[in-house]
Formats: sequence, structure tokens, C-alpha cells
Amino acid sequence: MRLTTRTNLAARLLMACAVNDGTTLRTAQIAERCNASTHHLLQVVNLLHANGFVIATRGRNGGLRLARPMEEISIGAVFRVLESGVPFTECFDEATNTCPLASACRLRGYIMRALEAFYQELDKVSLAELVQGNCGLDALLQMAPRVEHACTDRP
Repeated sequence: MRLTTRTNLAARLLMACAVNDGTTLRTAQIAERCNASTHHLLQVVNLLHANGFVIATRGRNGGLRLARPMEEISIGAVFRVLESGVPFTECFDEATNTCPLASACRLRGYIMRALEAFYQELDKVSLAELVQGNCGLDALLQMAPRVEHACTDRP
């Protein structure tokens, strides 16, 4: 299994917003820190904004920030939104399926259950669990020097 680039970018963007919680970030800042194309990141911003994960404000003082507390953002929910339009395998898309085995194949059911188990595991993971106490991530994604105490690793 392989996640799409936009799902990967969404995770990076959300982690950047979470590390800089309370700060409005520019897409260009996130793109630079996350080694991403601003153009591709903007597409992801639109999806995350439309689905209530980030608040995107246009204009001179605009930017991005989390739409709700990081503890309430499920990674499984994010991945479902970003991956929902991409069929896992050909037979998952009735419009383009050309597999001659589709009507009798049992593999599709097993794959569907495995995918659901994958998402259920990620549903248990919040954005906060990915960033809080992660000093390495903090050092990579912090946009402004911290005035308060240094990060201490804790799971």
C-alpha cells in the first residue's frame, strides 16, 4: 500500500500547523520547511479547509492555522478524506474496472476489510500524538524561536 503525495503533504502541513499552534502560517513557509511545491500544497490546503481541518485566510495578513484543537484531529479522518477519491485497486472503481474476474473474485472483500482496519488504527491517532513532545519535529517545523522552555521528548 502506498499513500498519495497529497495525503503525505496533508500530514506534513497539519504537523507544521500543530507545532506552531496559535500562529498563522503562510503556505510558502510550510512548503519550504516541508520540501513541497507551493502549488501542490495549495491544493491540499483547499481540501483540508473544505473538510474543516484548517482555517485558511486570504490576503496580506492571511495564512493557515488549525480549525480545531490538535487533540481532536484524527489522522484516520484526514487520510480518509485525502484518499477517498483514489481507488485502491482497479475493481474498486466500477466506471473504469476492466478486470474480468470482478464478478467472482473474493479478494476485493478481503482488501476492503484490510483497508478499513488500516483506517481504524489511524482513527486512534490524533495530530497531538504526532507532535507533542517530538523535539526533532519541533526543531524542523518551528517557524519562530521559542521564548518558553526547550522541548523535552515525551511520547
